[in-house]
Amino acid sequence: MFAACIVGLLAGLIYLAYFYRDKRVKELIDNIPGPDPLPILGNAHQLCFGHAWYRQLLEFGVDYKKEGIVRIWLANKPIVAFFKPQYVEALLSSTKHIDKASEYNFILPWLGTGLLTSTGDKWRVRRKMLTPTFHFNILNDFLYVFNKQSEVLTKKLDVKMKQGSFNLFQDVALCALDIICETAMGKTIDAQQSDSEYVHAVYRMSTLIDGRMRKPWFWSDLLYSIIGHGREHADKLKILHDFTNSVIADRLKDFDQKQAELVRKELTGEAVEPGHKKVRLAFLDMLLYMSENLTKLDIQDIREEVDTFMFEGHDTTAAAMNWATHLIGANPEVQAKVHEELDRVFGNDDRDVTAEDLKELKYLECCIKEALRLFPSVPLFARSITGDLQLGEYTIPKGTTVVVVTTALHRDPEIFPDPEVFNPERFLLENCKNRHPYGYVPFSAGPRNCIGQKFALMEEKTVLSHIFRKFSVKSTQQREDLRPVGDLILRPEIGILVELKHRTKAA
Repeated sequence: MFAACIVGLLAGLIYLAYFYRDKRVKELIDNIPGPDPLPILGNAHQLCFGHAWYRQLLEFGVDYKKEGIVRIWLANKPIVAFFKPQYVEALLSSTKHIDKASEYNFILPWLGTGLLTSTGDKWRVRRKMLTPTFHFNILNDFLYVFNKQSEVLTKKLDVKMKQGSFNLFQDVALCALDIICETAMGKTIDAQQSDSEYVHAVYRMSTLIDGRMRKPWFWSDLLYSIIGHGREHADKLKILHDFTNSVIADRLKDFDQKQAELVRKELTGEAVEPGHKKVRLAFLDMLLYMSENLTKLDIQDIREEVDTFMFEGHDTTAAAMNWATHLIGANPEVQAKVHEELDRVFGNDDRDVTAEDLKELKYLECCIKEALRLFPSVPLFARSITGDLQLGEYTIPKGTTVVVVTTALHRDPEIFPDPEVFNPERFLLENCKNRHPYGYVPFSAGPRNCIGQKFALMEEKTVLSHIFRKFSVKSTQQREDLRPVGDLILRPEIGILVELKHRTKAA
């Protein structure tokens, strides 16, 4: 009864806010094409969940293709989504509209105001500070981890292939989680080979956040704690923060002046003295160095960035590798070209992948980029604009949440003819020359583009090269069987089902 009263009160307040909303804002928003809203609910009752939500995003792209823009009301809150390259450029190239949308606030309890969620001067300072940690020299050191965890994965697949068709998704996801833990924190958690409370907390927290974003009645902390999953959210959050805090504390004990000097040389590219053993660093080591004895970054600052790296660098790469594996496995002529390239680079050698090898794997990179076109790991991303934004004939008023729908943008037939066809040749250098620079943005673009995109591509190429060097992959699902679910990350509803066979290579 108490909960029902609170829900009723909330509904009344929403209605009043909707009724008395600023007239100019309402007129400008309603000038944008979109489905008819209801009082109080707006269009909330029309929004779908799960796979149906992903289908709805694609339908928006078709139904409003001519306009390239659509608006919906979520209760009294306007959301403007667009998927025309010119509109995407107007937003993403701006140095003014860099604030993440308020919907990202639901991630704040976990990530704080790290690089993903911060804005203004804090974001600018952090971005400048962290950019050197993603230099190629640093990323090349991570190749050891990429190779090591890839070998663990292929050994697991060796066993699983005897089952016939099986779900690959979680195996690849756990490999990505092991990689990100070791590269971000210098901590080996053996997610691929053991059961971990931290692993379960990572997955569950992402689900809880996405579910809360879509349900306005859970936006209130009070209601979320009473009739939602507030208690479980708090439990998972404690597990995540306790783990990161313990890793930081352990690393601090061993972080002396000698270690700091090694980090400095790594970041500046200065040569290490002859005979001195090179130390493999983690992202956390670089943060500790930059903190200058915790004066520039305190423990909470460091945890924010480590947690952000964990969040952004795990699910996204896992999804990308899974989608690419399915698409290559479903297209034998593409897989034959992948195998041909791998054989040319590696021959019959099972050695680790090197930085030079990665430069040679151009066709495999095209496959990954084409998979990210069809199934972008992040199907949409949102900003809260800090001033009126003019998009062609439409004026988006200050404070509105605007959404770039990448999954619709990437299917524009004027940019990508036959958009549903998996065609890696689209991303050969000669085929990209005249393409609109904002027609393909799987890693966002402009000043707030993904700082870790080089890391992601290196990891994905390394892991996939290990899989396809060892196996021939046959996808046992049709495209329509995949049923993508557009949560925080785009995932297949029931996973990626494959059959594997050991490759027989010519002597």
